[in-house]
Amino acid sequence: MTKHLDRELQRLRSALVDQFGTVEQMIQLSVRSLMERSTALADQVIVGDEEVDQADLSIEEECLKLLALHQPVATDMRWLITVVKINNDLERMADLACNIAERAKSLEMSPLYPVPEEIQEMVLISTRMVRDALDSFVESDAQKASEVIQEDEQMDALNRTVIQNIKNSMRHSPDNVDPALHCFSASRHLERIADLATNISEDVIYLVEGTIVRHQHDTYLPPSNP
Repeated sequence: MTKHLDRELQRLRSALVDQFGTVEQMIQLSVRSLMERSTALADQVIVGDEEVDQADLSIEEECLKLLALHQPVATDMRWLITVVKINNDLERMADLACNIAERAKSLEMSPLYPVPEEIQEMVLISTRMVRDALDSFVESDAQKASEVIQEDEQMDALNRTVIQNIKNSMRHSPDNVDPALHCFSASRHLERIADLATNISEDVIYLVEGTIVRHQHDTYLPPSNP
């Protein structure tokens, strides 16, 4: 029974890693569609969401099946619960990528409105956070997970800068209001993706250390590298 459970857990791990890769690609394509005003790329992101939704259901069903059939305890149970939570966060990231793609399609009508440069920096940070959150999960690395959490402050600061610049552009010209609001939404969606990467990292810390750090970032002391 233990060997069978181990095989199933490994298969589940592979499925979750694949889901990470798909979602990361969707995020990158969604921002490309925004920066390049590409409807084709935006549509590619939106179509890809169905694959993520199907994988989301499959992973969750597999977790629930393993919990019911094998009634795991201790580490295995905590791992499965963590996978359920991470899987849900990944599906929400994919939805946010689709929202960014929708904003890109709307911006096609305003080809002269410049997308804030900070958004490109935000996508670099957010995708790195998603990738590092995956690595922290695969490697059971609480230190790396903690580093992802610390990056969230930079995303928040960039989002505030974008919002302020957008406000200024709208004050400058009423014609900027519609495209500016689309950029505002895209910035908020990227900031939310970073928040979800932070959530995943919090779950990894719980998985590795058994410590709940949600809402306690200021008091949590990350482990030191040996």
